[in-house]
Amino acid sequence: MKNNLLFIVILLISSFVFSQTTAGDYKVQNLDSNSKNSDFGTAFFGENKIIFSSARKKGILKAKWKINKQPFLDLYEGVINTDGTVSDVKQFSNKLNTKFHEASVSFMPDQKTVFFTRDNYYNSKLGKNDKGVTNLAIYKATVAPDGSWTDVKSLPFNNVRYSVGSPSVSKDGTKLYFASDMPGSLGLTDIYVVTILDNDTYGIPQNLGKKVNTSGHENFPFIDKENVLYFSSDSQKSGMGGLDVYAVQIYEKSISDALHLGAPINSVADDFAYILKNDIHEGYFSSNREGGKGDDDIYHFKASPPLKIECNQALTGTVKDKKTGKILAGAVVVLFDEKDNEVDTNTTGEDGSFKFTVDCKKGYKIVGAKEAYEKDEKTFTTENDPEAKLNFDLVLNPIPVKEPEVVVTKEKVIVNINPIYFDFNQSNIRPDAAVELDKVVAIMQKYPDLIIEGGSHTDSRGKSSYNLSLSSKRANSTIQYIISKGVDSKRITARGYGETQIINQCIDGAVCTEEEHQQNRRTEFVIQNPDVLGYY
Repeated sequence: MKNNLLFIVILLISSFVFSQTTAGDYKVQNLDSNSKNSDFGTAFFGENKIIFSSARKKGILKAKWKINKQPFLDLYEGVINTDGTVSDVKQFSNKLNTKFHEASVSFMPDQKTVFFTRDNYYNSKLGKNDKGVTNLAIYKATVAPDGSWTDVKSLPFNNVRYSVGSPSVSKDGTKLYFASDMPGSLGLTDIYVVTILDNDTYGIPQNLGKKVNTSGHENFPFIDKENVLYFSSDSQKSGMGGLDVYAVQIYEKSISDALHLGAPINSVADDFAYILKNDIHEGYFSSNREGGKGDDDIYHFKASPPLKIECNQALTGTVKDKKTGKILAGAVVVLFDEKDNEVDTNTTGEDGSFKFTVDCKKGYKIVGAKEAYEKDEKTFTTENDPEAKLNFDLVLNPIPVKEPEVVVTKEKVIVNINPIYFDFNQSNIRPDAAVELDKVVAIMQKYPDLIIEGGSHTDSRGKSSYNLSLSSKRANSTIQYIISKGVDSKRITARGYGETQIINQCIDGAVCTEEEHQQNRRTEFVIQNPDVLGYY
């Protein structure tokens, strides 16, 4: 910015001597209403007006600022045309403009109260620090019945020793963002926020911290309807030179990392005072880049697509057995959105844990399921904060397994369960088979001395030697499942019978359906010591 004018009015210790996700796609245009002097710092006023600061000449008797030989800044208003240009420029208020600098305004939502920056000039007195320097201050005024601005008041945290300026009111009227070099600042000027209370009272100003502020200058905050804070900095990472415009999302308990808006909003010159109308994705910013009409100029922009800052949270949890409290590996946890659309699926590992990435401020449901257990589910809405902690335990209630009856023949006593079927040429345990095997586990747990043989059979297709080998694998697969449930391996043995005990007409060469062949692919559990149950 030429002649350091920006660094005076931006909070810039307006000392008369001062020491110094996607971002969106933008189309910008310089306004014809800019003057040869400094024009910057816009604010929306009503539906079709903007207020801005200007040093445009107003007569030969107008006092000049000795730093740049331009008139002191005043507040002006202009009409916003449909193409974003500004016309009918005139002074905003002769009640607010004085012989010193006025700049950077922001309105309460009802447009009846305005906050604005001025040199520390109040009640016809110019405040100075112990070095004789006049800093900036924020003032508040209200609109009178005749439309004029009146009842100018100095905010309670103004101080002649430091600058306070560049106000921006949140869209609900509860927060005031501003820039200052007050004690506690991290750099030369920092962004702060203060709560607006009733009866002209305010909370304690809070520094926005290292996500926003650096060792350099941060200034010109603007908070939009989505609680995205735009500001300018000359010391954030990824800068292109001078002051650049950045954006952070203000969450309930945290702040996102700063996002550089890139070109053409930013340039190698000073780019600052960004404001936005969310509903139409249009706004204004100021810059002293090459090609302007004077010192600082005001630019109109359209954003398509607009800036988007993503907000995600980590959702974690554990699946447990409701009765024992033990963790459950192999449970399936499904994440649904608020419309019951499946979003993602996890299977728990040995530690029983699951993890999802979810969007902020959105409704979800998680459902946990596992064989032999009833489902459990949790419905929730995420907070508007990426650092919010989400952790849910899903507690699955075991489905009671009825002890199976036994079938007694002259030759043997068999555990009476539904047949254990295998897919063709496979030996893995199917989900329907696992349900039946749990019944065998139940009777063995009830009778600790019971000894069982798991006999596996194949259909007649294929070579008999292969079928004998396959049935042995299937028998071993079933007993390994039962052993995995805590049954002593000494109590259960496996034997493969191949195709030696076909139970229907589907012998070698017979034409049978797949269902008929599957009847032969079975496993029977023969009790080796039926006297434990009182038989024989």
